[in-house]
Amino acid sequence: MAFPMVVNCYYETWVWGPLFCALYGMFGSLFGCISIWTMACIAMDRYNVIVKGLSAKPFTKKCAFLWILLVWLMSVGWTIAPLLGWNRYVPEGNMAACGTDYLNKDWLSRSYLYCYGFFVYFCPLFMIIYCYYFIVQAVAAHEKSMREQAKKMNVASLRSSEAQATSAECKLAKIALMTIALWFFAWTPYLVVNFCGILGSTNISPLTTIWCSLFAKANACYNPIVYGISHPKYRQALEKKFPSLVCADTTPKDDTVSTASGVTNVTEGEKATA
Repeated sequence: MAFPMVVNCYYETWVWGPLFCALYGMFGSLFGCISIWTMACIAMDRYNVIVKGLSAKPFTKKCAFLWILLVWLMSVGWTIAPLLGWNRYVPEGNMAACGTDYLNKDWLSRSYLYCYGFFVYFCPLFMIIYCYYFIVQAVAAHEKSMREQAKKMNVASLRSSEAQATSAECKLAKIALMTIALWFFAWTPYLVVNFCGILGSTNISPLTTIWCSLFAKANACYNPIVYGISHPKYRQALEKKFPSLVCADTTPKDDTVSTASGVTNVTEGEKATA
């Protein structure tokens, strides 16, 4: 995706012809759509595990495959529609890239952008916010009950539980906030540009348009990096696959300390009872 844009920037216009423009716009939109709905699926999976707990339906490999297949089929359906006549892909901004035609005043073209914005932006966004809201609430309630239980045992275990609870809540809140913020800041500017074009606003410059488009579509690239930094299991998997990329110790020390502390507290409580 980057090479054609570099060439276009050199010539200061789109030089690859209408067919490649349509394919370029379709694949850019496709990868962005897949990225968005994959984030929503990850949020739903975390909601299923953390909020529902033992009552949750097991997430099997078959279920994961079906989710991935559904995301791809839905994304292909939305992004291939402009090739079939529902809107179209045209050069945008400074003519260095191609995207949906949001300047067309035809109702058929506008209806595609309205539907696309609702199903590919607002729906997954609300799903992510909903899931992470209840995830944070569930973890906070669990940690509160753990602190109350620790308080009945002894002061030392109370302090340990408070420290662990604060750490867990902060980490979860940061990941949730970072995920939603990344989503919002990546796609909202481009959505605003599209709707400004639909509504006939002339305040959007070509340079603003192309930067918003690049930032939104690059979400598929930098989103995995954020998840890799945020989640210990992802870091462990990367360490196994690409050990040369490891810059620091990736052992989940917090989880080990938490487990050891819990075992110590129970043992001490049993001794006291005995």
